[in-house]
Amino acid sequence: MIVSLSRQAPVRRAKRRGRQWVSIIALLILSLVYLAPLLFAVIVSFKSQLEVSVSPLALPERLQIENYTSVFAKMNYWRSLLNTLGITFAVAVCVTLIAPLAAYPLARISNRSTRLIYQIFAAGLVIPFFAAMVPLYGLMKTLGLVNTYPGVILIYVALNLPLAVFFYTSFIQTVPRELEEAAALDGCSPLATFWFILLPLLRPVTGTLVMFVAMSVWNDFLLPLVFLFRAEARTIMVSVYSFVGEYGFDPTSLFPAVILASLPMLVLFAFLSRQIVAGITAGAVKG
Repeated sequence: MIVSLSRQAPVRRAKRRGRQWVSIIALLILSLVYLAPLLFAVIVSFKSQLEVSVSPLALPERLQIENYTSVFAKMNYWRSLLNTLGITFAVAVCVTLIAPLAAYPLARISNRSTRLIYQIFAAGLVIPFFAAMVPLYGLMKTLGLVNTYPGVILIYVALNLPLAVFFYTSFIQTVPRELEEAAALDGCSPLATFWFILLPLLRPVTGTLVMFVAMSVWNDFLLPLVFLFRAEARTIMVSVYSFVGEYGFDPTSLFPAVILASLPMLVLFAFLSRQIVAGITAGAVKG
């Protein structure tokens, strides 16, 4: 019996290694599939128009750096970047300040009113922006907030709050109440308990949420196009779209603009990757 088990052990290890290699190869293939469009855009962005038309998939014979310098000037990159960064930062700060304050009583007080409010927030997740765009434009025009930064920021905050409240409420419900009871025995008020005890526990979720909110605001095109149409107030995605013509586009201009527009999000993801993974892991374990 012992001899048979000892013979089976190498076979099991070999099967386990085989499954691991299959998983690694599958992940590499999926990574290449996801990265292929980005790699293609990077390659084309350094080509001339003649090279793109003759051999679009080949590597460039010479790096056409002037593609980037020309696009950089045409799209007024620094102005568009600062506009988008300011709007994204303001929305992220407002959402991460308001949503936990709304989620805390929803997670800790269980009655008919809080359940109704929570359902209203959840309903906000399924309402498409297209359905509310026309009445929202009329409201913003009445308030004098069309074509202004505060108007766009308020709309983005309202659109992202349902997801944020849903996020925070689900996580706060998993935090033991004993922590708050111990803080109350030490003389902490509910606000102090929230600020010093609960809020530090929300950092992983906050990092994940900030990334989601930043990506949704940064990559959005329709809302700033409709509500922020001044040339000097263009966001980065509206500036990128300016390289798309009525009948086509020039890849040597559009692709460098796309790369320049994507770089800040890649940097943000690199800084917040640990918080994003921690937040997703915490939600998966505690859910």
